[in-house]
Amino acid sequence: MLIGGFANGCIYGLVALGFVLIYKATEAVNFAQGDMMMFGAFITLTMVNGDWWGLPFLVGVCLAMLAMAAVSYTIEVTVVRRLFGQPQFAVVIMTIALGFVMRFVAGVIWGHEPQSLETPLAGKTLEFGGLVLGYDELFVIGVTLVLTLLLFWFFAKTRLGLAMQASSQNQLAAYYMGIPVKRISSLIWVVSGITATVAGVLFAAKGAIDPASGLLGIKAFAAAVIGGFGSLPGALLGGLIVGMVEPLAQYYGAPGYSQIAPYAIMLLVLVLRPNGLFAQIQSKKV
Repeated sequence: MLIGGFANGCIYGLVALGFVLIYKATEAVNFAQGDMMMFGAFITLTMVNGDWWGLPFLVGVCLAMLAMAAVSYTIEVTVVRRLFGQPQFAVVIMTIALGFVMRFVAGVIWGHEPQSLETPLAGKTLEFGGLVLGYDELFVIGVTLVLTLLLFWFFAKTRLGLAMQASSQNQLAAYYMGIPVKRISSLIWVVSGITATVAGVLFAAKGAIDPASGLLGIKAFAAAVIGGFGSLPGALLGGLIVGMVEPLAQYYGAPGYSQIAPYAIMLLVLVLRPNGLFAQIQSKKV
């Protein structure tokens, strides 16, 4: 139960990372992040499943990541960039509307029936000391750890990652220092789209995917708030907290407790620590 919750928490954490990446770059919340995850999973399903293209699993995942990178870049250039200078409320409403559009398009193309992603690890288990673990859950945990380490290395050690951090902290100062802020914003949307695709593949590897799966982004938003909206480690840890709480609330609590437990924790965190458990926001003196 705990390992299953940990695996689900990894997926929530990856989607929450997408929330935080875009928020740090634009100070706007992308409520379509869960739908980007769903869309990436469906593109992967199209590439991999035998009744579609039937490509090898890794090849199909890589092509899906490239496709979602192109989709995310197009969204940023054609829609988000036109809202520069507008109130943040306008961006929030735009991303909510974008989520509805993506769910509608997914329903038209792939239908509304749940579909499963064919993976090499499907149905395989590992027995360890009387404990039966699914390879799909171990796969989710392993990929999340690798991707998280890669993101941390990218933002801490590469020139592009440092430029993204500078742009997220102060766009005007970054622009005066010669950093192409608009291009950096587009690249952050690309990274967010790729991360969402990986999360979608991991989600579909554990179960079925349908257009309504994009609503998982609401739980990921709660995870980002719990961890601290400006913190990449906080987003992942917030996802793990949500993932671990759900099965425990379902097992020990009354029916329905698992559905409200993440939001109850989010409310408690907002009351006691409004910036999140691992917030990197610092107060400024003027």
